[in-house]
Amino acid sequence: MAELSLTESIAAKLGQRGGGRIVRGIGDDAAVVEARPLSVTSVDMVVEGVHFRLDDPPAGFAEIGWRALAGGLSDLAAMGAQAGEAYIALGVPSGVSEQDALDLMEGAQELARQTDTVIAGGDVVAAPVLIVSVTAVGWADFESDLVGRDGAKSGDLVGVTGALGGRPSRPMPRLLAGHALAKAGASAMIDISDGIATDARHIGEASGIQLQIDLERLPLHEDAMHTAACLGVPVWRAAACAGEDYELCVCVPEQRAAQASEACTAVGGVGLTWVGTVIDGPPGALLRHEGREQALRGFEHRW
Repeated sequence: MAELSLTESIAAKLGQRGGGRIVRGIGDDAAVVEARPLSVTSVDMVVEGVHFRLDDPPAGFAEIGWRALAGGLSDLAAMGAQAGEAYIALGVPSGVSEQDALDLMEGAQELARQTDTVIAGGDVVAAPVLIVSVTAVGWADFESDLVGRDGAKSGDLVGVTGALGGRPSRPMPRLLAGHALAKAGASAMIDISDGIATDARHIGEASGIQLQIDLERLPLHEDAMHTAACLGVPVWRAAACAGEDYELCVCVPEQRAAQASEACTAVGGVGLTWVGTVIDGPPGALLRHEGREQALRGFEHRW
């Protein structure tokens, strides 16, 4: 397989050079898009042997492409941004065929279609293992439309969308829910990509406050019991520590809780479960199960 051949095949499959908000897309040295006042940019990467294995029977190339783009779009969802463009760079090893790479891009393109995202460019290089790097760009008209990690306040309620502890092959980033929660007055938000045991801590540290999470209240994915059995741990522990949920953890002032729940339901019936509160205390997260503190952490890269 050669770089130019694969690049031309990907361009033909994606099939866009301009139109809509894309002034110039695939086919030029750089993309040109019509901008809104604020751009929101996420860079995410998945690597063979770290995030997936090519010999893992459930994992296909289309799934890898879908999940790679889902990670970037989930970051946009956590900010309350509306999706815009994505740029995908592939590092392709010798054992991956051109059709494999095209299948990967088709998986990403299918998610892009469903989320009104345009894959507007990227790159292809040779690599020792398969690497997929995604730059996802979202948009907003006003800074007040966006939510960060640093706005949680004592007395806020802590909620999570959807269900935790599963690993669906094609997770759907909560873009509509994130935008709706931002509009409903969310004070802080993060996507749950490393497990709520870690991601809730990020909000607490950024906000200088403590999130108290009651683990028995976590909404459980239907696969959580199987995951827990494989790991030999209680199901609530598996749900708290599993990565790649691609759900949202959100802090909301108590007086806006009903509005936030209704906003989530209105955008496709996404459930919002209240799992804790924000309290004065050491910045971070206090995880409890039936009143007893639990020392848990989610996924973290180490080398």
